[in-house]
Amino acid sequence: MSNFELITFATADELARMVASQWLDEIESANREGKSHCVALSGGRITQKFFTAVVEQAGQRTVPFGSVHFFWADERCVPPDDPESNFCLAKELLFGPLKIPDNQIHRIRGELPPETAAKIAEDELRRFAGSAGIPAGTNPHFTCLPAGKDAGAPGLDLILLGMGEDGHVASLFPGEMETAVSDPAAYRAVRNSPKPPPDRVTLGYAAIAAARQVWVLVSGAGKEGALRASLASNGRTPLGRVAQFRTQKTLVFSDLKVA
Repeated sequence: MSNFELITFATADELARMVASQWLDEIESANREGKSHCVALSGGRITQKFFTAVVEQAGQRTVPFGSVHFFWADERCVPPDDPESNFCLAKELLFGPLKIPDNQIHRIRGELPPETAAKIAEDELRRFAGSAGIPAGTNPHFTCLPAGKDAGAPGLDLILLGMGEDGHVASLFPGEMETAVSDPAAYRAVRNSPKPPPDRVTLGYAAIAAARQVWVLVSGAGKEGALRASLASNGRTPLGRVAQFRTQKTLVFSDLKVA
């Protein structure tokens, strides 16, 4: 049985509207239960459409965002006002229009060296998402997770990912050494990225595997082959690894024809 569900749409706009609606449902559910909702955002072209759809629908539905804490799947090592910054995109299209308070926004400090930024980001994530994810030793892909009170990866409620033409997600790229793939760190530095800018910070596979839900938004010409390879039973792309490592089903939303 496959560990993903592929949900297809006729257009990118339709995809963005549907995912926005489902995310707002998740937030409303957390509000009703009196729980926080910890989400990790990504960048990319489809994310722009998604943020716009969220703002439009949130206004129509009057969804309160007081329970939501915002983190990032990855960040480029640039200042927060740089057009390349994923935080900058979210601030302009999501946080500003929705008037999200600063204390709910936990950006990765891309202006710092990536190792320093990764450490700060992990500490911040653990403060809010705890270690409710993978207990040490229970996922065969991450048997190196440490024991102790902080054992396991933080349990984000939702991670929103995109996918590149090479099958990369967040800043996890093809061709990494297995020691990097099995790294238990929630966030880690990326040096010499194959896509500019070269320095980045990314969630690791362990943190993505531990999330309660992972939704992948795949849109854009030229990605059909990578998506098809990722969803194969032995897919070795980063998205393929995510689907294989997770014990919960990964949802893939796409406007591409891959049949």
